[in-house]
Amino acid sequence: MVRQAVLVDAVLAAVLTALAVDSVVRSGTDSRLAHLLAVLMVAPVAVRQRAPVLATGIMGGAMAAYGLLGYSNGEIPGNGIGMTIGMLTVATLRPRRVAALTFAPTVVATAAYLAGAGFGIWSSLTLPTVLLLVAWGLGDSTRRWGQRTQQLAARAAQAVADERVRIARELHDIVTHHMSVVSLQAGVAQYVLDTDPRTARSAIGAAGDAGRQALAEMRRLLDVLRVDHDPHSDPESDYRAQPGLADLDRLADQTRTAGLPVDVVVTGRARPLPPGPDLCAYRVAQESLTNILKHAGPATARIGLDYGERTFTLTVSDDGTPSSTGHPSPDSHGIRGMRERAELYGGVLTAGPRDPRGFAVTLRLPITQDGS
Repeated sequence: MVRQAVLVDAVLAAVLTALAVDSVVRSGTDSRLAHLLAVLMVAPVAVRQRAPVLATGIMGGAMAAYGLLGYSNGEIPGNGIGMTIGMLTVATLRPRRVAALTFAPTVVATAAYLAGAGFGIWSSLTLPTVLLLVAWGLGDSTRRWGQRTQQLAARAAQAVADERVRIARELHDIVTHHMSVVSLQAGVAQYVLDTDPRTARSAIGAAGDAGRQALAEMRRLLDVLRVDHDPHSDPESDYRAQPGLADLDRLADQTRTAGLPVDVVVTGRARPLPPGPDLCAYRVAQESLTNILKHAGPATARIGLDYGERTFTLTVSDDGTPSSTGHPSPDSHGIRGMRERAELYGGVLTAGPRDPRGFAVTLRLPITQDGS
C-alpha cells in the first residue's frame, strides 16, 4: 500500500509538472528561473506523504517568488493545485498545531502569487484563505477519521484478546473441576474394586457423569466460535446457556458424590443475576470446590449465598486443618483468575486461610433490586 501511494504521488507530480512547464512555455516566458520555479510549485507533491511540511514550504516559497518576480502576469502555472494538495496533506498527516503553523505562510505565499498575477488585494487574500481553509478542513476530517478507525481497530483487537482470555479461563475451570472429580472417583473405584464392588461401580458411574458433563460444557463454550452453527437446527443440540447459580445444587451434588460434604445456605431474597455475574459466581464456586477437593483433605465445605439490596455475596469455605490442607496461596494462579473474573463485573474477591482452620473465598458483586 505504501509503495502504491508513493507511485501515485510520483505520477501526479509528473503530470502537474508537465502542465506547469507547458503553461510557462505558452505564456512566452523563456526565463530558466521561471521554468525552475514552475517545477518547484508542483514537483514536491511526489514526497508530500514523507515530508508534507517541507514539500508545502518549497511549493509556497516557489509560488511567492514566481509572483513577486513578475512571472505570473501571463498564464498561472499549476493554478495553486500544489499548495492546495500540500495543505491538505499537512492537515491529514500532522497534528492540528503543525497545520495551523503551516496555514498562515501558505496563505501569504499564495496571496503574493495572485497579487503578481494582477489580482486585487482582497481577492489575493480571500481566494487562498477560503481555498486553503477548505483543504485544511478536509485534511483534518480525514485525520480524525483515521484516528477513529485506529481506535476502533485497537478496541476490536483488545476485545478479541479479552475473549481469548475468557475462553481460556472457562476451559480451565471446566477441565480442572470435572477432571478432579474424575480422578478422585477413579481412585476410589480402584481402591475398593475388590472389597466393595457396589461402591466401585458407583464411583465409576460418577466419574463417567463428570466426564460427560465436562464434554457438554466445553461443547457449549466452543459452539459460540462456530460461525456456521445454527442453534435452531437441532432441538437436541448442546448449544445452551452457560451454567449459573441455578445449577449450583447440581454442582454441590456432584461434589458430594466425589466425597466432599457440601452445605448450601441462602440468605436474603434470592433473585436471578445478569448472565455475566451469574456465570462468574458459578465459576468461583466451582473453582473453590475444586481447590477444596484437591487440597483440603477430610473436610466439609459450605457455600453461602447472600442477596443484599445492592450487593450479592458468595462465600465458599471449608474446615480442613492447616496441617493437611496445603491450601492455595491467595496469589496463586487459580485465585488470581477468579479475582480477575470478579473485576470484570465490578466485583471484589478475597481469599485466604480461616481462623482457626480452613480456607475461605468471598466474592462480592454489585446488583440492584431486580438483580441487574
